[in-house]
Amino acid sequence: MLAILAPIFVFGLVIFVHELGHFLAAKAVGVYTPRFSIGFGPALWRRRKGETEYVLAALPLGGYVRMASRHDEATAFLEGGSEEATAKAKDDPNFDPNAMIPFGPKAVPENRWFESKPFWARMFILLAGVTMNFVLGLAIAIALAMHFGKVVIPTRVVGAVRAVNGRPLLSQAIHPGDTLLRVNGQPARSWSDAIELIARSKDSVALETNRGAVAIPLNRPDSPRPEDIARAIDYELPPVIGDLMPNEPAAKAGFQPGDSIVAIDGIPVRSWSEMVVQVANAAGKPVRFEVVRKGTHQTLVATPRPMESIHPVTGAPAQVGKIGAYPLDVTGREPVSFGEAVRLGARTTWFMGTSIIGTVRDLVTRRQGLDQLGGPIAITRASVQAARSGLESLFYLIALLSVNVAILNLLPIPVLDGGNILITIVESVRGSPLSLRAREYVLRGGLLIILLLFLRVMFNDTVSWLR
Repeated sequence: MLAILAPIFVFGLVIFVHELGHFLAAKAVGVYTPRFSIGFGPALWRRRKGETEYVLAALPLGGYVRMASRHDEATAFLEGGSEEATAKAKDDPNFDPNAMIPFGPKAVPENRWFESKPFWARMFILLAGVTMNFVLGLAIAIALAMHFGKVVIPTRVVGAVRAVNGRPLLSQAIHPGDTLLRVNGQPARSWSDAIELIARSKDSVALETNRGAVAIPLNRPDSPRPEDIARAIDYELPPVIGDLMPNEPAAKAGFQPGDSIVAIDGIPVRSWSEMVVQVANAAGKPVRFEVVRKGTHQTLVATPRPMESIHPVTGAPAQVGKIGAYPLDVTGREPVSFGEAVRLGARTTWFMGTSIIGTVRDLVTRRQGLDQLGGPIAITRASVQAARSGLESLFYLIALLSVNVAILNLLPIPVLDGGNILITIVESVRGSPLSLRAREYVLRGGLLIILLLFLRVMFNDTVSWLR
């Protein structure tokens, strides 16, 4: 039952909030909206209230708000047919003689069309969906901070130092085992403090450890961002398994949560970061792990799965090995005020947004492979796992997915909000709308791009599921 309810709740809430944004904005500026649909395809449930018919459809892969448009035929293939094609016949029991098409015989006034509205109103409608998704992500992040408190990583010991955008800017001055003392001259009481101070950096990031110091400028054309530097260093973690991904090499090899890894192929392992590096370098090769489980030594053999990713040492794109294991959670919690919760929620939402932007950038520049993208099956599995982990994990996943949907919808691909925004801007600049045929070709081209991407992520999901 959880495998059904969790993804429906996660998908449904994110989609509903997005479409609700478009719907409320369209209503606010007077655009006629005959249909509000969650899902595509045949309707499982429908009910009309006022001017709008509310629908739950069979394919829960998105949704749409049907708006009156002079370009009705161009978008009809995406939204269940044109208004004329779906108009109620006079002998239909749902026919309303006082209603507009498609529920009755009355024509839609031109001032109720989407295109009749001024530029600002059309942009307001198109941006309302992604805005609502950002608001949902922010609201959840603030609520989680208020309820569960601030996450604190108590250690200050460096566990790993990676290249920054492929450049070894930190590795000459900072090494695993160093203790991070100050950031930009201010004391760092914990790793959480250090990351927060790095995020606030303006002109440079100055890091001081028990062995030395390094300063990275931020105001040059080729300078990294503060978040790049934050990702380039990691705190020390014990080489202890905290959780496992099902059907991945570690789970298949017989690893269990709580296993302590003491050696890999006879080489002693002192931290989680050391284990990650050795596994990354052994993609597709059997690896012998010496582990301690409840005081007993055991030997387990796993073959890291090759994946196109960022190498944990060089920071460059490479084929690295993964075994599907998570480290032990060593974080703690501190209660926060409402003001602090708002700040933490905003920072969390910003981090979610910049992370997905970074992922898109890495895909475009081929620093990351398409084989790492997940689709509906991956999200379903993540939803079930998050639901089993507790409400915090479940709602964090909803916030993350909502922000991701907002960012991805802004891509300039026809069919997505970003594509429609681009078309609206182009038409405003040229002073005339695109022809019906041109608009239909553009939309069908965008749909083809989305379809190809969907097929790829479904392939990735299937391979991961069968593995």
